[in-house]
Amino acid sequence: MNLSTAARAVRGSAIRDLLALTAPGRAGATPVISLAGGLPAPDLMPRERIAAAAAAVLTDPSAIQYGETAGLASLRTVLVDHETARCGRPVARVVVTTGSQQALDLVARAVLDPGDPVVVEDPAYVGALQAFQAAGATLHPVPLDTGGMRVDLLEHRLRGGLRPRLVHTVPTFHNPRGVTLAAQRRGHLAALAEEFGFLVVEDDPYDLLSFDGASPPPVAAHTDRVVRLGSASKVLAPALRIGWLHGPPELTAAVERLKQCTDLCTSSLTQAVTADLLADAGWFDAHLRHVRAAVAGRARAFTAAVAQHLPGATCSVPAGGMFCWLDLPGVDTTALLPRALDHGVGVVPGSAFAVAEPAPSAIRCCYASHPAPVITEAVRRLARAVSRRAPRALRAGT
Repeated sequence: MNLSTAARAVRGSAIRDLLALTAPGRAGATPVISLAGGLPAPDLMPRERIAAAAAAVLTDPSAIQYGETAGLASLRTVLVDHETARCGRPVARVVVTTGSQQALDLVARAVLDPGDPVVVEDPAYVGALQAFQAAGATLHPVPLDTGGMRVDLLEHRLRGGLRPRLVHTVPTFHNPRGVTLAAQRRGHLAALAEEFGFLVVEDDPYDLLSFDGASPPPVAAHTDRVVRLGSASKVLAPALRIGWLHGPPELTAAVERLKQCTDLCTSSLTQAVTADLLADAGWFDAHLRHVRAAVAGRARAFTAAVAQHLPGATCSVPAGGMFCWLDLPGVDTTALLPRALDHGVGVVPGSAFAVAEPAPSAIRCCYASHPAPVITEAVRRLARAVSRRAPRALRAGT
């Protein structure tokens, strides 16, 4: 059949495809340890506390009824308080979405017309690329380094005539690179938004997963020209499907209208459960401390295993979040993927995230999904998959 232009424009997600290949029960001799998906660890999800909250909220019939498009009032109150404290400035209104991916889609649909220029990071979060491609945007990639987006290069292009409608950034513990946008660059990006009139999409689902201290103040602390996205998926449970956004009033109003077309409202039940958990400040703070400590230990196990088994690899040093970016010099990681699966480990080739600059020898690995001994075994398997055709420097230690 003939599909729409928007449907044809959206590239598939290699990560979604890999989830099927690495799912339990996959045919093959070796069960796969997946480092591919950005999946929070089941053993760190507060299942008993979620069950208790669900039992409590189900005593209220409104928890299983349609709700307001903008979200459950009790949840929005908690989120407004959280975002006001994080941004250091009053946040008047939050719109609850069905995961932060829906927030991205709704923002793209609210702001973009076909052909509009959008700045994205390179490498980029695949879900953002899909949302902007579906809206018909023209993508303008800006590279990253260890300090996050090269805002100086963005400024150079702006002064050369580029006029984006949106600039998208994952500023904290970037997906896929794992880096954090430096504090000075956040202020610089905000100043450019004010000068050139674009909207910053501050996509920040990993902000609460800092291993050692708070991350820098968000871009939204510096300017009103920001729509800020958050998520409960990484700190509570993805199946709750709770995301949120706040930004300029005319944008949030447009998002609400478009959300009515999409799903009428996010699940009242999961919103009520999430509100119960987030409002229990003592419990939530203790839960966050536990998750941060556990994931930090897994990150250390991952980088130590890489140093031992893949000593020729370049590995980012995680300070929070869920991802490590590896470069395996001389290795075609797209060709490596089937060998890695045969050896029982799943990773995502860097090419899945590339916009303009190819990343043929890079891979993204999620260290958060498994306990440390499983992570170490996964790296051993990866090293064995690399060893056949890799340069001598990468073979050492396998």
